[in-house]
Amino acid sequence: MTSVKLPGRDGAFREHRLGAPKAWDTGPFDSRVAFAAAHVVADPFGGNVPGAPARLDWDATLAYRTRLWEHGFGVAEAMDTAQRGMGLDWDTALELIRRSASIATGRLAAGVGTDHDTADPLTAYREQLAAVVEAGAQPILMCSRKLAATARGPEDYQEVYGALLEEVDRPVILHWLGTAFDPALRGYWGSADVPAATGHFLDLIKAYPDKVDGVKVSLLDASHEVGLRRSLPAGVRCYTGDDFNYPELIAGDELGHSDALLGIFDAIAPAASTALRALAAGDRARYHEVLEPTVALSRHVFGAPTYHYKTGVVFLAWLGGFQDAFGMVGGLQSARDVVHLGEALRLADLAGLLPDPDLAARRWGRLLDVLT
Repeated sequence: MTSVKLPGRDGAFREHRLGAPKAWDTGPFDSRVAFAAAHVVADPFGGNVPGAPARLDWDATLAYRTRLWEHGFGVAEAMDTAQRGMGLDWDTALELIRRSASIATGRLAAGVGTDHDTADPLTAYREQLAAVVEAGAQPILMCSRKLAATARGPEDYQEVYGALLEEVDRPVILHWLGTAFDPALRGYWGSADVPAATGHFLDLIKAYPDKVDGVKVSLLDASHEVGLRRSLPAGVRCYTGDDFNYPELIAGDELGHSDALLGIFDAIAPAASTALRALAAGDRARYHEVLEPTVALSRHVFGAPTYHYKTGVVFLAWLGGFQDAFGMVGGLQSARDVVHLGEALRLADLAGLLPDPDLAARRWGRLLDVLT
């Protein structure tokens, strides 16, 4: 068996013996609607330094999406996992959406935001919404930093989102991203008090139930999510974005369940697909058995500062052989240190998620030589 050296905070190294990858039962499932928010693969020779326009390795980026579709997931495109708002500019995001739509073999939804040069949030939203619809993807109305900075109260959110929902000709997904993922979104929906903000959010949804396919909630608060989903109008889905508590939220209870739109599915796709197929077959014990080992990995990757989880996702894709270089748009591969990355490797191994342990060990050894 292959061994690797893992560094600790004290500067000492310990040996970890890698296990064999697990055998997965992957493919389509109908137990839940599940989107994987997919990362992008930076071109290692593209000058992806801080502040520079994003340059992608298109072949590897699109191949990763094909893999997610093959595992049975829908792809949530151009979201925060793809470094939206952290290096992925709108022009590149739009090209990404169009390219993904041109090869899609499964469901595709895409982020609509305000992250381009337009004076007011509503106009910016409209421009991106039209482009996403034209590309053939389901719109996901992402939270807007611009709106958060200019809104004075809940009525401003109702005005902007209400206008968009009046105009759309298909149901959209509403996205609520918490401050752990983006501190600039404090007070979204018109209040920094989460219960009050939830009331404003529900007022909007109840005014347009036929225009809302579902809500994607990323507040990392399982009890809040359960309460919210029980308050939604009939037919409106709750897509969990809780990368800490997803097994229990997706499994649900006697009063309902959450569907999913998760960044961690990018990294644990074979395990999540296997678990969701087991759930579809009514085997809840197998579902929990498969997903439980992934939770420690997800909580580590999404640990504070949570908005840098993308580094761990890309690192795991590199270890798995799904991209040739460990690099990110904006140079954000440096956002996590070697100790954090070593622990991500260990937890991925314990979950059986390293498809080629020998390759992972070789790549880790090369990185360790550079960083220590």
